[in-house]
Amino acid sequence: MRLAMVVEYDGTDYFGWQIQPDRPTVQGALEKALSTILGEAVRLEAAGRTDAGVHARGQVAAFSTERSIEPSSLHRGVNALCGRGIVVRDLRRAADDFDPRRNARSRSYEYRIHNAPWPSPFSARYAWHVHTALDVAAMCHAAKMLVGEHDFSSFQASDCDAENPIRRVLESDLGDDDGEIVYRVTATAFLRHMVRTIVGTLAEVGRHERSVEDFQALLVERDRTRAGPTAPPQGLCLMRVTYAEPSAADES
Repeated sequence: MRLAMVVEYDGTDYFGWQIQPDRPTVQGALEKALSTILGEAVRLEAAGRTDAGVHARGQVAAFSTERSIEPSSLHRGVNALCGRGIVVRDLRRAADDFDPRRNARSRSYEYRIHNAPWPSPFSARYAWHVHTALDVAAMCHAAKMLVGEHDFSSFQASDCDAENPIRRVLESDLGDDDGEIVYRVTATAFLRHMVRTIVGTLAEVGRHERSVEDFQALLVERDRTRAGPTAPPQGLCLMRVTYAEPSAADES
């Protein structure tokens, strides 16, 4: 039986999604809970790997089991056991060939910036505190230049192992949410640290340390050393993964 789930998690206390020896990870916590309930080893496959400290509201993962179990019972059980900061929002039967990564059409992220003279204890886990006033209009102008298919070499981590740095961005915009600056980006796929490097560079535009034209030139230069710093992880959240069907998994 193939099962798929939509997972929310606060990544603050986890070393990312991917399982690591002797370190708490989201995948590790979920696999332990599922294996305990099902009485067999479970290996989760996810739509994407989030780094240490990064959050998710719509991570999609799938696994196969030899056990015959009602999804609703498994759903209750895994939420009882998976640990602090992790909640399985949806769990249901999936097509036998469902692959959460390969079948995904797009992924959407949000990055939050708390732009104020002083930090807030209520947003410290979920936003990057930038005390210098930012020119949001300039940042928004620069962000929109990323829409379309481009070579994002300037915005990938130095240890990124992607064979092809070309990505198609469907949405790239900034808005305001209760006083926080929110960068929203949707793409067919992302490079390692791509969103956080974009945000770090947009912040330079917002501080007038870099012009909008300089930001646009990064796509042509394809040089990571020319871009800004990688923004810290706590502001980043995987919001949703979209598929051809309305939901992450089809009920059988």
